[in-house]
Amino acid sequence: MSGVASWSCDLARQLWQARRSGGTVPADSVVHPRSLAEAYAIQHEIVALSGAPARGFKVGSTSVEAQRVLGTNEPGAGLLLAPFVYQSPARLPIDPAHTPAVEGEFAYLLCRDLPPRTAPYAMDEVTEAVAAVAGSIEVVGTRFSGGLAGKGRLLVTADCSANIAFVGGPWRHELRSMDLKTHPAAMTINGALRGTGTGARALGDPVNVLLWLANRQSSQGRGLKAGDIVSTGTCTGLDPVQPGDHVRADFGELGTVEIVFE
Repeated sequence: MSGVASWSCDLARQLWQARRSGGTVPADSVVHPRSLAEAYAIQHEIVALSGAPARGFKVGSTSVEAQRVLGTNEPGAGLLLAPFVYQSPARLPIDPAHTPAVEGEFAYLLCRDLPPRTAPYAMDEVTEAVAAVAGSIEVVGTRFSGGLAGKGRLLVTADCSANIAFVGGPWRHELRSMDLKTHPAAMTINGALRGTGTGARALGDPVNVLLWLANRQSSQGRGLKAGDIVSTGTCTGLDPVQPGDHVRADFGELGTVEIVFE
């Protein structure tokens, strides 16, 4: 990618190879990004290397707990690549070296563009751009060795914001009766109840996450587009998984999302 330093291109290649074929990258053996701009440039270089279209965004570090794990006080965004976007029920492979875990999240589907502009977007503008909402599971993990703890905002952002896969449930297009900040979600793994919570865990309300992302993308000259999926961060916490696990997230009237890991 033009304008990207050779060291960051090399890191992007290593991270993409680990995501595509397995294995990890030792964090102490590579040059670290020094700014969010460099971290996002590495992420976009990974997207270019993949040759795959983006289907939208995941937003992470939207809960106090997730921010504590990463040692950050702000969210981070990652592009959702088409080969790693699934519809429930799904079967998908995971590499235990990536320390995979699952998070129950609410996701939005956009019906109109939110293009870059000078003025910040207001809440009513982003809510009017929403076509549908769904329950979802984000599978998260890191291609850096040693797991997510202590990696920090910049390394995690460079590593596609720790996204392994996104699995969506059925889309609900009637939104007026939905109050996601109080809407419950529960995760079970192999029939045992694990994390639970509500939408309030994601920046107080998932729509706050959408507003943050719209303004983040606008400020970067990128914007959001009709058809984008936006996954808004965990409501159930971070539950580790391994090959063979059967995971089910229950979102009540929004239905369930299921994954069998291989």
